[in-house]
Amino acid sequence: MKLQTVTYRTADGWDSPLPADLDSGQTFVLAFAAPEFGVDPTPFKELAAAFPHSVLVGCSTSGEIAGTQVHDASVSVAIARFERTQLRRAFTAVSSAADSFDAGARLAAQLAGGDLRAVFLLSDGLCVNGTPLVDGLARHLPAGVSITGGLAGDGSRFGRTWVLDRDQPEANRICAVGFYGQRLRVGHGCDGGWSDFGPERRITRSEGNVLFELDGKPALDLYKAYLGERAAELPGTALLFPLSVRREGDGQESLVRTILGVDEAQQSLTFAGDMPQGGIARLMRANTDKLIGSAGHAARQATCGASDVDDSLVISVSCVGRRLVLGERTDEEVETVLDSAPRRAGHVGFYSYGEISPAVPGGASELHNQTMTVTVFSED
Repeated sequence: MKLQTVTYRTADGWDSPLPADLDSGQTFVLAFAAPEFGVDPTPFKELAAAFPHSVLVGCSTSGEIAGTQVHDASVSVAIARFERTQLRRAFTAVSSAADSFDAGARLAAQLAGGDLRAVFLLSDGLCVNGTPLVDGLARHLPAGVSITGGLAGDGSRFGRTWVLDRDQPEANRICAVGFYGQRLRVGHGCDGGWSDFGPERRITRSEGNVLFELDGKPALDLYKAYLGERAAELPGTALLFPLSVRREGDGQESLVRTILGVDEAQQSLTFAGDMPQGGIARLMRANTDKLIGSAGHAARQATCGASDVDDSLVISVSCVGRRLVLGERTDEEVETVLDSAPRRAGHVGFYSYGEISPAVPGGASELHNQTMTVTVFSED
């Protein structure tokens, strides 16, 4: 693999010339961009012109990761030319959260083929339910294919997210890239670092990713009670108090869920993934040291077995809620990931509205929230 990372800023342009010599049908061009580039696609048009044969994908973010730093108002790009791995891009529109499972199935049909090893997925962050999206994709792919990626972000505004349609940012879109070949190596890691607090509460009324009641009472009232004066800043301030959710029964794994929107009239909360009726929910809070430590753990999971001498592409997808909690320490989370990466790794990523990864090595891929996920691509 040959690899280079570059960064774009409106006032300065690219921080180094685009390596057009890396263009090929086996080149993966990955662009994570500030939401405002949705109305100024200049950098994407330049990428498309420099890499006409490459697989170009990208999305809006709640912060762009480049090396050891987190930026706003930028485009963070990785250009990776694989030597022994084939790539295929799949793309679909998604009409609503109810279309999420079928959208995943449509992507899987486009990616079907022998030697598929991994899928990297980027989705609009506001119009989908990430749980059935990942489920619909996974159910129609061969066993053992890892799915990683994330849901596009828009800071704490929750107004509009987008995914690149070649060189044009578009809302209500989902893109996936399939990686094919036995020489590909893929590592993935996932960790949260959040702690439960307060009583467990039963989800007594929900529909998909919309939560109406906990213990028979309006869910929105519960959040407002905990947030106090900050309730006026919903849904953004709810990122500070995600929910831990599990289905009832011994040994059921808990997943973290974060709020995407509120409906005052319905007294409901819309989450990035499913809120199973009858399940058990509990509020969560964070300690900054634990969040930073969890990022390092995710990176060590992902890089286990990766060679320290080979070029590797490291992609971090972390949650906007983590960034809000970490504040000025956000760069430490990113630095911790790179500390565990192979010496010649290129590192890009973004802060998202949902993270996609297996929860444990070799496990099924799932949607997470408030979690650091790390994917590492390299070749034998």
